[in-house]
Amino acid sequence: MVASPDKNYMSPQKYLEWEERQEIKYEYIDGEVFAMTGGTLPHTTIALNLASALKIHLRGSECLPFMADAKVGVSEKGPFHYPDVVVSCDERDKQAIQFLQYPCLIVEVLSPSTEAYDRGTKFTRYRRIQTLQEYVLIDAEKIGLDCFRLNDRGLWELHPYEAEDEVYLTSVNFRFPISLVYENVQFPI
Repeated sequence: MVASPDKNYMSPQKYLEWEERQEIKYEYIDGEVFAMTGGTLPHTTIALNLASALKIHLRGSECLPFMADAKVGVSEKGPFHYPDVVVSCDERDKQAIQFLQYPCLIVEVLSPSTEAYDRGTKFTRYRRIQTLQEYVLIDAEKIGLDCFRLNDRGLWELHPYEAEDEVYLTSVNFRFPISLVYENVQFPI
């Protein structure tokens, strides 16, 4: 989640060096850094449920799942974001230390304060990643998951899932009941 910006311009390289010494995470967009705020317990539980299931599903494959502390660079110069869950199957990311650059799957768990940003501006940035095949948005306040999938014509298609549906993530060939991501989640009343 994005919080307050620091108005001093910073180069991408300086940001990467600077952020390593910080106690909290910062996203980097167009020379500005934005402090990351914490999420709710349902938000964290949803991300952990999916990341854990992906870890088991992908064991022994070329693909590696990561959680919220894995930074993704849209390019070498940014922007840099921290998705809730990300998977890379690209050999080049196996050597990465500071950030991933070749993910096939990015997942964001939505909150009321970030939903419009995650669906709009952030998705526009992520679409510049040539290896990205799916972008998933998971609702943290009710059962619902939107999977945006790149089709063979280079267009992004929406595949919405609701209660009782089986979700299919083609980028990692993973089918699961939507209830898996909501295990132990208490919705706000």
